[in-house]
Amino acid sequence: METMSDTAPAPSEKDYVGQIKGGLRPAMRIVVMGIIHERPKSMMVTLSCQPQEEDDKEQEGDVGLQLTVKFPEKAVVRTSRVNGKWGTSESIVSFFPFAAGESFKMEIVCEHQQFRILVDGQPLCGYTHRVTQLASLTTVRVGGDLQLTKIA
Repeated sequence: METMSDTAPAPSEKDYVGQIKGGLRPAMRIVVMGIIHERPKSMMVTLSCQPQEEDDKEQEGDVGLQLTVKFPEKAVVRTSRVNGKWGTSESIVSFFPFAAGESFKMEIVCEHQQFRILVDGQPLCGYTHRVTQLASLTTVRVGGDLQLTKIA
């Protein structure tokens, strides 16, 4: 059995990392726009908390949502890390909206019970909150085989 810690790509130096001022709350949306590389393997969007210890910059805090797009498998995998442990991942989507060399607009809408993910205006999937203190989710990280054009 493969655990998420074995499959999650390590954060890269070239990842975009931004702060969510005041943390997430229901009705907020995070918009990620970009252009996918010509021969993509994966891309990842992570919403996480600050590490518990100030000197522990290598280890992120809890992860409320890690959304990994795996191009060869045409999969969109969602998972979380709570108290240092990765949970069960979910990968069922109604369609695979990403194409090599194409632009996309992904919206992550924070609702009371879940994140709702839309791509180019079409509902893709949902993900029930595992980190219940939404305001503690203060960091957004985007990386992988894409050219980021906008994050809001």
